Amino acid sequence: MGRNVGAAPRRLSGIGRRLRVDYPRRGRRGLARLVPSWRQLLGLLLLCCGTVAALVAYVYSTVRIEDVNASARAEATVYYWADGTQMAVVGAVNRQAVPLSDIPPSLQNAVIAAENADFYSDPGFSVAGVGRAVVNMARGGQIQGGSTITQQYVKNTYLTPEQTVDRKLRELCLSVKLSRSLSKAEILQGYLNTSWFGRNAYGVQAAARAYYGMDAKDLDPGRAALLAALLKGAQDYDPSLSEANHRRAQARWRYVLDRQVELGHMSRQERATYTEFPEPRRQSVPTGLSGQTGYLVDVANKYIAQRTGLTAEDLGRGGYRIRTTFDRDRVERLRQSVDSAAARTLDPERRSTDRDVQVGAASVRPGDGAVLALYGGPDATRHFTNNADTAGVPVGAAFKPFVLAAALQHGVRSAGNAVPPPPVSADSFYDGTGALVSGTPLSPQERAGAGAGPLPGGVLPFATGLPTLREALVRDGDSVYSRLGEDVGLAKVRDLAVSTGLLPQSMAPLERRFSAGTSTPSAVRMADAYATFARDGRRTDPYSVTSVTYRGTRLEGLERPPGRQVLDTEVAREVSRAMRDVAVDALEPGTLRALGPVAAGRTGDDDRLRAAWFVGYTEELSTAVTVFRTRPGEAALLPLSGAGGPGAERGDFLPLRVWSSYMAAALPEADDAGTGASAAAR
Repeated sequence: MGRNVGAAPRRLSGIGRRLRVDYPRRGRRGLARLVPSWRQLLGLLLLCCGTVAALVAYVYSTVRIEDVNASARAEATVYYWADGTQMAVVGAVNRQAVPLSDIPPSLQNAVIAAENADFYSDPGFSVAGVGRAVVNMARGGQIQGGSTITQQYVKNTYLTPEQTVDRKLRELCLSVKLSRSLSKAEILQGYLNTSWFGRNAYGVQAAARAYYGMDAKDLDPGRAALLAALLKGAQDYDPSLSEANHRRAQARWRYVLDRQVELGHMSRQERATYTEFPEPRRQSVPTGLSGQTGYLVDVANKYIAQRTGLTAEDLGRGGYRIRTTFDRDRVERLRQSVDSAAARTLDPERRSTDRDVQVGAASVRPGDGAVLALYGGPDATRHFTNNADTAGVPVGAAFKPFVLAAALQHGVRSAGNAVPPPPVSADSFYDGTGALVSGTPLSPQERAGAGAGPLPGGVLPFATGLPTLREALVRDGDSVYSRLGEDVGLAKVRDLAVSTGLLPQSMAPLERRFSAGTSTPSAVRMADAYATFARDGRRTDPYSVTSVTYRGTRLEGLERPPGRQVLDTEVAREVSRAMRDVAVDALEPGTLRALGPVAAGRTGDDDRLRAAWFVGYTEELSTAVTVFRTRPGEAALLPLSGAGGPGAERGDFLPLRVWSSYMAAALPEADDAGTGASAAAR
């Protein structure tokens, strides 16, 4: 009996030993103890699968299919001025639901071919798409994958546009439930009536009217293929928005037609009849976005997309409240300045060179980078390109301050045969031997007449009085700054310009004329980059939105951009002094004296102009104005020489008038504020 009592504990102890997890593994040494066995890996995998299955089952049992018409009652999206007053209302949703019988089979087939070839056989979701979403999540990317038509319909109708694991899981469960409760025809009808096609059009009926001015039932297979192509992203495939969009749209249109042949939805003979791209009608903008409002909304939407991932499609569905940085009074003053200067300067009825002249302008607050005002064109409902935020216009001599800043910041890598190279200052100049000379500043008259003796430092003078770097900011300085850029290093010049706020993609190739301003930044970016000089070398990225709420919930990602020091303080101050010192004597002193000690620069009168710029700043405001000529549908800029008639040969006359008029009105205290500016015609 005693033996039986003693045996039980031993058996129980053995069971306990067998249940113990052998990790780290006994009987192994070093790192091998940390390598799990195949049984342990299998057990962990089963545990994870069980957990995921339980989570999916819970979400599936709790999600409900709401009213399918909820999106039709969505609130509009409202934009507000910086002071909190209402600026614009976009929406409600432009959508007209039509039955599937009014949607031609060619359009149905085009959409299925483009978006979800297995639509009629899939269970509502794509296993491969879910796999891609899991991989993206593991990599830290957005929680997205290749969605089926059913999943996209669920997202359009029932869910918010956020990209989270929870939302993706609810999308998956709702898709399965929807596939079990609705027919494929009902799902396809719902999807075609809720999808975004650009131009503020939701659903195929609104899209057919927006792009072709006809009902969806009247679309032929060629036009239907273009609408199907737009589902990939209208901001990238609306052919009217840009040349790049047009190329992408044509390629996608051909793909949709060819894909229908592959799937048996269209014969090769029928496909052969659609060879000419069906150009859509010109885009129209809602009248509520007329004047400058449409350009302001465009800039705000781009900023929101950059910071949060929300697209124009998401914002167009409504429910958002967007607080911008735009100052209503400054926007109006800028518009009036452009209109007044254009009326005084241009006469398109009498002079052909005054036709097709475009103006773009932007004002940024140097303290924090807030975009306060824009001029994007005469009217957003008629001129769709935002001139304040467009690329493709060479900046010309307004780029010279960045070259000077790079020389002051980094020095020069060669300066004649001088070893070590002399220090660089705004009063340095290239002598007759091509050496960069520094010394006591001399006037042009002193340098021109100094042939009898050496200059400071023992360097022989040149006879023609070539300008200092300070003076070359204003006139006849292309050759000087081209040489200076090469001596500093073009890559260093480019990197410094980018560090102050210009976008890398706007930088021109690094060739000799790079320092003369062949790059093509926008007016917004130029105003922001010059603000870096105004803030003693401290750069802040431009921003146009301070907050976005969605149905009362504040969105993250729109915190004010932090500032950072990108230039030595003394370098920024010397560039400012250089621009300030040469301005009044070089450019219409009567025009600029009212604003205080203004600095400015321009290229020579004999330049063949393609664009003209004037950029300037005070401690409170940095403003860039650009003028150029272009015709719709033509990529190349037209010559600007002669625009404005006699007395305006330089080409910078119009941007100077716009800038000075606006700054005088926007800054009544400017008499007491030191300012710096640079004008350029190129």
